[in-house]
Amino acid sequence: MASFDEIDRARKLLGLSEIASLKQIKAAHRKLAHSYHPDLDEADESRKEAMQEINWAHDLLEDYCSNYKYSFGEEDVARAYPNELHLKQWHEKWSM
Repeated sequence: MASFDEIDRARKLLGLSEIASLKQIKAAHRKLAHSYHPDLDEADESRKEAMQEINWAHDLLEDYCSNYKYSFGEEDVARAYPNELHLKQWHEKWSM
């Protein structure tokens, strides 16, 4: 599982709040991918690097959200991450 620093970095890279749904993650990825896609300017190497970062952030958050949604119950989260308030908020959002 990814560290919270990586998750926070990925979230900031995509411009997401601490509580983001899979739908919001996909929308943010799509928007940034459209802006930084290497096919828009093939000579610009920074576009390729930016696109790799955007894809990394999307994959990390999508996996994290999917695993979190299906792998943890509220008690598990509280026991494993007692200082991570956003995880409890995330769990409440996904439980609906």
